Amino acid sequence: MRASHWLAVAVVSLVAISPSNPAQAQVAFDWVVVGDPGNPCESGTHGCLGSVPYAYGIADTEVTNAQYAAFLNAVAATDSFGLYNSEMTDDETHGGIERTGTVVYGYNAKAGLESRPVNYVSYWDALRFANWLHNGQPTGGQGAGTTEDGAYTLTSAGISANSIVRNAGALFAVTGEDEWYKAAYYDFAGGFYLYPTASDDAPECTLATTDPETANCGFVGTSTDVGSYPGAASPRGTFDQGGNVQEWTGGIVGSNRTLRGGSYFSGSSQLASTVRWAVPPESEVSALGFRIAYLDAAPAPVPALGILATGVLLVLLMVVGLRNFSPARRYPA
Repeated sequence: MRASHWLAVAVVSLVAISPSNPAQAQVAFDWVVVGDPGNPCESGTHGCLGSVPYAYGIADTEVTNAQYAAFLNAVAATDSFGLYNSEMTDDETHGGIERTGTVVYGYNAKAGLESRPVNYVSYWDALRFANWLHNGQPTGGQGAGTTEDGAYTLTSAGISANSIVRNAGALFAVTGEDEWYKAAYYDFAGGFYLYPTASDDAPECTLATTDPETANCGFVGTSTDVGSYPGAASPRGTFDQGGNVQEWTGGIVGSNRTLRGGSYFSGSSQLASTVRWAVPPESEVSALGFRIAYLDAAPAPVPALGILATGVLLVLLMVVGLRNFSPARRYPA
């Protein structure tokens, strides 16, 4: 069992809101602030990972069907770039979003599956979702002001070459590999755990539970509502970074992009920090989703009070840290 420890986690609820039209806001996240900028990385098979030179936020759960359906309703009435996969409807076990209409489309999360992680999304779909957030969640066709520019500049040449990277000044982004790794495994007292349950022991694959060191993996066979394993949070306070669905992290390996975290059919050992997958960025499968990060102490634009409150929380985290007194933690080689 996990050694007892105390955990100080700041979770901040923020929405990217256009100041000219607050009613545009559709999707909100609970952010976990990840401080300790410039922490040491951890050396391993895939290089030295987990060092991030800046403070950032990470959504405490994966993007859900309901959140992605709101995105589709805003920008995919005609769906120029195929942000919707028909398996979201046709896969009765794993798909979570229904599409209606023929020329002009509408989208709804399936009843009872609203809070499950979205799946059947490519890496490029995930980048377009991040652009939409960065641009203030606008409504309109898929173009430069909605999905094709902002946090990332998507071009056919960049997609073909697999060369698209995050733009300077991005406010929202698909969680980068170092950001993902740090949020999942880093111990504020120093070093890294092997599993994203603040432990070096493999979690038990089981149905949803509040027990620590458990995850949606192995025999479970399908996704669960995000946050269904509240006792098994990462050292940072995020949920489901081990199991549920694999997550795009954006690292480039030749013509592929990297995935982390295992899924509902992975063995528990595949949730470890030592395991990474690399697949074509156009891959869209039932056990693959993504998580969003924000790259400022408070995403802009938000009301001034929200910025101030988030800044105060960030300073507190940087000063106090998340202390973990477990003797089982691992340190970088």
